[in-house]
Amino acid sequence: MKTGFKRATVPLALLTLTTLTAAGCGGDSGAESKKVTVWMYPVIMDPKANAAYWDGIEKGFEAKEKGVDLSIEQLPWENRDQKLATAFGSGKGPDVVLLGPDQIPQYQANGAIQPVDRAIGEARDAFRPNALEAMSQDGKVYAAPIYHTVTSTLYNKKLLEKAGITEPPSTWDAIRAAAPKLKQAGASTLDYSASNEASLNMSFYPLLWQAGGKVFDDGGRKAAFNGPEGVEALTFLVDLYKSGAVPKSAMNNANLFTDQALGKQQVAMGYTNTPADAVLAEKAWGKGNVIVGPALTGPGKQVCFGMPGGLGINARSKNVAGAEKFIAYMVQPAQIESMGKAGGFFSPRTDVTVPNDSTYAKEYQEALNHTYPGEPNPAARQLMALISPEIQAALTGKKSPKAALDAAAAEADELLARQR
Repeated sequence: MKTGFKRATVPLALLTLTTLTAAGCGGDSGAESKKVTVWMYPVIMDPKANAAYWDGIEKGFEAKEKGVDLSIEQLPWENRDQKLATAFGSGKGPDVVLLGPDQIPQYQANGAIQPVDRAIGEARDAFRPNALEAMSQDGKVYAAPIYHTVTSTLYNKKLLEKAGITEPPSTWDAIRAAAPKLKQAGASTLDYSASNEASLNMSFYPLLWQAGGKVFDDGGRKAAFNGPEGVEALTFLVDLYKSGAVPKSAMNNANLFTDQALGKQQVAMGYTNTPADAVLAEKAWGKGNVIVGPALTGPGKQVCFGMPGGLGINARSKNVAGAEKFIAYMVQPAQIESMGKAGGFFSPRTDVTVPNDSTYAKEYQEALNHTYPGEPNPAARQLMALISPEIQAALTGKKSPKAALDAAAAEADELLARQR
């Protein structure tokens, strides 16, 4: 067994491309039938726990599959796509790699990854439909879910009570109604992240989906976020910002809790908060002041952001059989449970519930039923860079919500046309 594991504190970004590609399966022709190389990322926050977990996975798999040499190599999130695309393009890279839903369309389109349906096998029917759908293209699954993330509403009970609010606002209308009361009590109402560095999956997109809107049209060839639903979502946000119900500090927030308005008890609620945020809130506000509520409901639907992480197979792998065996091992209930416990994740399978002693486990488990991972598209990440500045322009009053979204959509359509 070769662990190939490097702690998250090591500056892995200093590794050269030669080091990365040499570690892949393509250069070891003498061990084609025995070696399985996996590229993993620090999904478990604590470096020691991360190292211990994957070391245990290596030992457990090799004990089960005699003669297979499993090497799990831990890489940093930084420049993740660039390094993986370079490795795939050069015919190198790992046999198996951790993928998110937004990566699949591009790698599937250029033939870099292959379906994992055989590896999932009979377990397929046990997965949450939204988890499999997020990992699929053209009716085939390209990454086997091994964990699921979830976000939901997070409330500061002390601020709500100070404003005389006994029922945490869980709908857009309730937020509008609560805003004047909280303002009178000296607090803002809704946390938001408007920085260019913030992911729209954790800021504007959930509001868009709650309004019943979409980012792309059904064919994924044109922008749809500037439709009536998108304008309604941005108008809702702009109105709150202008009235002070969304704090001015939102312009500099990049999906962070600590040292931002919500963490500093300047705003009463967030709507895209993770279980880790709830833990931070307990430390910052006191346990009795933390409320985790249901996924926020808009005029169109109740929805929150959450997505699976899954294992995909390099289309040029020289040990597809070994790669499929590893994936089949990782999607079994025991591994789904251990992965969830180690990383604080939830289960992508309906027949597996990850044990969780958190005070808020029940609320997040319920929110899992309303998660949406976004709309897979090769241009998804580039699109965010076009939309974010226009949302800022609307918030600061430089453009109307419709004008801002129309401007972003025009650029988005040009981008999508170039990629056809």
